[in-house]
Amino acid sequence: MKLNLPSESLMSVEGLPFKMLSKGKVRENFDLGDELLIIATDRISAFDVVMPNGIPGKGILLTQISLWWFEQAAKIMPTHLVQNHAERVSELLKDRPVLIGRSIIVKNLKPMPIEAIVRGYLAGSGWKEYKQTGKLFDFTLPEGMKESQKLPEALFTPTTKAAEGHDMPITNDECSKILGSEIFGQIRNASLKLYEMGAKRAGECGIILADTKFEFGTDNSGKIYLIDEVLTPDSSRYWPADKYEIGKSQPSYDKQYVRDWLETLDWDKTYPGPVLPPEVVANTIKCYSTAYDKLTGA
Repeated sequence: MKLNLPSESLMSVEGLPFKMLSKGKVRENFDLGDELLIIATDRISAFDVVMPNGIPGKGILLTQISLWWFEQAAKIMPTHLVQNHAERVSELLKDRPVLIGRSIIVKNLKPMPIEAIVRGYLAGSGWKEYKQTGKLFDFTLPEGMKESQKLPEALFTPTTKAAEGHDMPITNDECSKILGSEIFGQIRNASLKLYEMGAKRAGECGIILADTKFEFGTDNSGKIYLIDEVLTPDSSRYWPADKYEIGKSQPSYDKQYVRDWLETLDWDKTYPGPVLPPEVVANTIKCYSTAYDKLTGA
């Protein structure tokens, strides 16, 4: 589907006749009773700080990428999307059509207290950990590995789920104690299968899926669902395969571009963040749009 992106950023959602339940860095959640309306704004955060200006259309791109992946993921496990999703959203927001492309309606589930990280390559905090300890958190890796190198196998490296501040790495044993061994096994196996699905599709499109984050929730009966967003540039590290080179940081289709620009500034990574200049906004839109086009075939 070809998307029409706005020229100005939507930084907050106002005027809806639904109670707002929560406001995250990017998404705003509204109460529909047994269901939730989740709307992705164009806000962008880095180093846990929301920037003063957004990326026009980013919320639409994130939502549409997630919807495409949820359709693929449903072959592996249940997702939190309601049935007849497209029709439900269009009907609910018929008076606010500008919000339709950035909105999803989902089951109101209990989120699990961990974030399910799967890493296929040695990058980001994983690379920093390896340089310091020679391990990837609780996994022993071969000696002499380089930045951005592919791991011998994809690894499940969960973290805590912090309401504020940074999520902290936990071992698989710690995660098992938090979730219970049976549920932990289900979450780990589902995460690895979902990563394998994403990496395979990305590879077919000339993209490397270096790592990604999944979230899960349960209903009143304990049934597990894939929730939140899935395999988006905000929750994943995507690299162009034709520019991949072991031993250094990679160009990416995610918000790493914004992080890299921020690292060039004399900024202490606390609120308020600096205003993103037009060229950074334009290049970030290009990163997200390219990921959407390639992954979904649009």
